[in-house]
Amino acid sequence: MLERVRDGNQQAMAAVFDRYGGMVYSVALRVLKDPGQAEDVMQEIFFQLWSKPDAFVQGRGSLCGWLMVLARNRAIDTIRRRKPTDSPDEVVLPCTLASDTERNVLMEKVRVVLKDLPLEQQKSIDLAYFEGLSHSEIAERTGDPLGTVKTRIRLALMGIRKALAA
Repeated sequence: MLERVRDGNQQAMAAVFDRYGGMVYSVALRVLKDPGQAEDVMQEIFFQLWSKPDAFVQGRGSLCGWLMVLARNRAIDTIRRRKPTDSPDEVVLPCTLASDTERNVLMEKVRVVLKDLPLEQQKSIDLAYFEGLSHSEIAERTGDPLGTVKTRIRLALMGIRKALAA
């Protein structure tokens, strides 16, 4: 499908949008908490894919994963334009989903794993990935040392990765 997008096929681009548009919007909305800005981010991302499809490098991961990271980062950039602060640490979770059903099953597994994490790790992950805060901002907000915040996020991601691999 991406090859057809590279060839300028509008129907292929529409199919990519239909498949991933909702996920991109959801990620942006979760970070921004503003439907209008989330729509803007989604539009920017798919315009970028249409105008520069070679920006996605097939061997480095899935299109789904790339779009989700792009949505998260673009949403965080939008927040940063509102209030200048430290840059976020880049952490990428792999996303190799073949269908919506697999995505839904994976998301349910992640929700279950997140609920089983210690409360401090849950809060740190939520602040980092869904509110777009940097490690420094999380430490400032929670009053915890920066090293503790980083350790909690690292342990949470390792726990999630381990649970999903099982």
